[in-house]
Formats: sequence, structure tokens, C-alpha cells
Amino acid sequence: MNSLPEKIKKYRQLFNDLASKIKDKKDLEELRQAFLGRKKGYLTLLFEELKHLSPEEKKAAGSILNNFKEEVQASLSKLEQKYPMPRAEKTLFDLTLPGRKTYWGAPHPLTLFQRKIEKIFISMGFSVEEGPEIETDYYNFEALNFPPYHPARDSWDTLYINDKLLLRTHTSPVQIRVMEKKKPPIRIIIPGKVFRRETSDPTHLPMFHQVEGLVVDQGITFAHLKGTLEYFIKALFGEKIKLRFRPSFFPFTEPSAEVDIECIACHGKNSQCRVCGGTGWKEILGAGLVDPQVFKNVNIDPEKYSGWAFGLGIDRTAMLAYEIPEIRYFYENDLRFLRQFIRR
Repeated sequence: MNSLPEKIKKYRQLFNDLASKIKDKKDLEELRQAFLGRKKGYLTLLFEELKHLSPEEKKAAGSILNNFKEEVQASLSKLEQKYPMPRAEKTLFDLTLPGRKTYWGAPHPLTLFQRKIEKIFISMGFSVEEGPEIETDYYNFEALNFPPYHPARDSWDTLYINDKLLLRTHTSPVQIRVMEKKKPPIRIIIPGKVFRRETSDPTHLPMFHQVEGLVVDQGITFAHLKGTLEYFIKALFGEKIKLRFRPSFFPFTEPSAEVDIECIACHGKNSQCRVCGGTGWKEILGAGLVDPQVFKNVNIDPEKYSGWAFGLGIDRTAMLAYEIPEIRYFYENDLRFLRQFIRR
């Protein structure tokens, strides 16, 4: 059986013979794997044999083996310069494929519509106010002329958290909070989320967005309310839109009115219209002069001051403006729907 130094001498001769026959980079790679391969390379196997030698033999044989390894690596480096390894070829792009578009984040369509409403009122000198979404019974009902057990409460389908707290059913509580802290003149709008126990359908959800407006000053009349809302609606839907005021009832305003606009879908020409039910009109908001009792609740003299308020559903109004048949489209996060509103 050959000793380790004899095997090294044999493999050195083998390496030199094979190296002299290298013709291309393929032969060079085969030579490299034959001697430096991790599992079955000749040098790897020779180093494994060192384990079986005595300490004195291991020291001498190890020195010879390391020298041989350095010779092999040096020779391979020289051969690489003569037969360089191929570089990875650049990936070619298929220019016939459609381009990949990068989508940037954008405001939600309801946010865009709310900003449009705010911009109109800010241009008329209004300020924007906010308030808590979890309210007390007092601010949500009693201060707005809804005493306990009043039958008008039945139509609000309120979501109660406990005996004292509830999810606000409208943004009107913010009107009370503002009037408690500020004295007239007051000119504000209050956008925000509101909550009611509604069954989901094409026009109802348990959470939706609302914007309310409030003006309090000396000498405020229904004419001011009518002129402001006419300007707002025409700025929102266009100068040619038709609107009408109908008498109605709200506990916190007197007199009160519903405001309708001409059906945008059929313009009153389709008796089977799904949007307006064939009437040619669609109600979008309620409004009226602030009830004197509400002023008394916030220590504002109703003999000296008067005011008006209105409330509008942002989601339903956006449905009319954009001709969207389902309110649920706004909340399904379907990018095909949302990307239609991206400003380019």
C-alpha cells in the first residue's frame, strides 16, 4: 500500500499531465472538480487520510499536502487567465410584452368627495369641526331635543355600548359641543363617520359618512339656509341641476325641510328608474332652522340669536354624483373600482 507522500507524488504527476492537455474552459472545470471537489476531489480524499497517521507522520505529510494544494490552486489560476470562465449572459427583455404599470397610493373616493364638499363650504367662510365617534346619550339625543322615551328615537336604530355610551347616530353632537364652547357667530361643517343598526343593502350600511352644517348669528332666516344650500348643491352637481324643498319634521329644527335634486340617472324621464323609483327626484339632505330649545340647552339666547342646520349623507350623495348603484362598492376594496378615481 502506497504511503501518503507517494500518493501525493502520483497525483502531482497526474495533475501536470491533465493540465498539459487542457484545450478549453470545459476541460479546465473538469480538472478543477477532479482535484478540488468537496466530496470526491483527489485533494479532499488525501486530506481525509491524514486522520489515520501518527502525530509525527501527520505533521510531515500535512506540510507536503498543503504545498501540493497550493501548487494546484496556482496552476488553475494561471489556466483561468488563458481560458476564462464565461460570464452570465444578460437577460433579454421581450419588448412585445405589455409594460408593467406602477400604481401609487391615492385617496379613497369617499375621501375625495368629502374634500370636495369641504372645499365648497370653506370658500363660503365655514370652518371644519370634528368630534368623538363614541358619544353620551345627552349629546347624541337629549341636548338635541330628543328627551328620553321620545318616539323619534325609534327611527335611529342606535348602537349602544352600555347604559351611558353609544356610537353616534349623526354628527349633530359636535354642534352641541361647539355651541357650548363658542359664542355666535358660528359657521361650521362637521364631516365624519356615523353608526346605525342597519341591514346591509345597496343603499344602507351600519357605518356611513355624514356631513352636517350649522350657522348661528343674529337675524338668520330660512332664506339664508335656502340660498346657501342652493349654491352648495349647484357647486357640487353643476349649475343646471334642479332642486326643491319639501316640508318635513326633525326634533332639532323648526321649521324643517327635505331637499331633493333632479334624478341624475333618468332626469324624470323613466318611470322604471331604479335610482328615483320613477319619481324623477332624489332626496339628498334634511335641513331647517334650529329649534329654540336647542339654543336654551347650550345657553344661547334664542330671542337674540337664530340659526339653521343641515345633514347630508356623503356615501349616498357620492353614489348619485358618480352614478354608482351599490354603496357597498366603496368598502369592498376592489382595485378595479377604486382605480377609476385616481387622479392622473
